[in-house]
This record gives sequence, C-alpha cells and structure tokens, in this order.
Amino acid sequence: MNKVILVGNLSKDPELTTTNGGVSVCRFTIAVQRRFQNSEGERDADFLNVTVWRAQAENCHKFLKKGSKCGIVGRLQTSSYEGQDGQKRYVTEVVADEVEFLSTRTGNNDSSAVEDKPATKKVAELEPIDDDSLPF
Repeated sequence: MNKVILVGNLSKDPELTTTNGGVSVCRFTIAVQRRFQNSEGERDADFLNVTVWRAQAENCHKFLKKGSKCGIVGRLQTSSYEGQDGQKRYVTEVVADEVEFLSTRTGNNDSSAVEDKPATKKVAELEPIDDDSLPF
C-alpha cells in the first residue's frame, strides 16, 4: 500500500505546465510542520514536492498561492535521471490524487492573500427546554 496524507502550506506559487500530449500538470512544494519541537524549542518543517494532474492541476494553479494551506491525499513516487555530470539523481515526490483547499480568500480582492479557515464556528446560544415537554 502506498498512501500519503499531508496538511501544509505552499512555500511558493504553484507552477502549471502541459505535457506534449496537452495534459495539465501542476507542481508545488508544501511545508509540513513536524509534530514535536527541536532542541531549540522550535518546530521543524519538511518541504515536500507535490505533483497534480489534469483538471485538479488547473484548479490548484488557479486557487492556491504561496502560503495557502492545503490537504493532500496521494502516493509517493520515486524516479531517477542522469545529471549533466553523469551522476544518477533520484527524485521523490507526492503524486496527489486529492487536494483540499483549506484556506479562503480574504475580502480585499487580492487573490494572493489567504487566511486559514477557523477551526470552530460560533454556535448561536441554545435556548433551554423543559424535559417534560419532550414527546418521548
């Protein structure tokens, strides 16, 4: 089984390209904070490359910007190539099957400005009722 689930923030704007066959592909990097603090009391982050294909790629390019928070469900994929110096290089990336946009645009019409969705919504005050009036 090869399944990856990540939540992080984009470290730069996504890049959209198309293959020779006309298929859209979007690439970006997300920073995912580690769960525990290091010896200096700070939380380190891992920077992971993500690749998204087809219509989802176009949506990612349209709606995600540097700093956007997103959730990714996908798989790890490793590939290799020979560098200009003749050395074999390996690349590991996350190929996303699902991308959830977890930030919303702010009201100032600046598409690059995003804010995190609130973790909880305010609930209206509930009115107490008398248990004797319940039908069960």
